[in-house]
Amino acid sequence: MTDTKHEADVAFIKALAELLRENDLTELQVKREYGDDDSLNVRVSRAIQAAAAPVQVAVPAAAPAPAAVPAPAAAEAPAAMDDPASHPGAVTSPMVGTVYMQPEPGAPEFISVGASVSEGDTLLIVEAMKTMNHIHAPKSGTIKRILVGDGDAVEFGTPLVIVE
Repeated sequence: MTDTKHEADVAFIKALAELLRENDLTELQVKREYGDDDSLNVRVSRAIQAAAAPVQVAVPAAAPAPAAVPAPAAAEAPAAMDDPASHPGAVTSPMVGTVYMQPEPGAPEFISVGASVSEGDTLLIVEAMKTMNHIHAPKSGTIKRILVGDGDAVEFGTPLVIVE
C-alpha cells in the first residue's frame, strides 16, 4: 500500500509541476491531508528570467531620449531608475497573489501618487488563497509611484509601490 501511495504522490507532484508550467507560475505550494497524522507538503518552484519584463514594457516611451546620450555614466543612471525593485523606497510583495487597491469594491483607494503615508498605514491588499493580506508602509513618506493596478496578479518580490 505504501508503494501505491508513493506512486500517487509522485503523480500528484508531476501534475503540480505541469500546472506550474502551463500557467506560467513561479511557485506553487500545496498541503495534502491524508489523516490525523499523515500529510504531504509540496512546494514546486522555478526561476523565471523575464520577471522584470512587464516593467520594461511600460518604460520605453520615456527611455529613448536618455538612451540617445552615449555617455556611460548617463546610461547607468536610467537603468537603476528603470528597475523599481532596486529603489530604496520600493515596497515589494511578500507573496504570490492578487492586488486590491481598496478595502472593498466601490470604496476609495488606500493610496494615490503624491499622498503622504505614515509607517504602518495600509498601502494595498494582496489576496492569497482567499486571505486578504494588508501590505503596510514600512516607513513614513510620500507615495512616488504605484507600480501595480487593482486586480493585477503579483509574484513574490514584485515591486508594488515606491515610498520616499
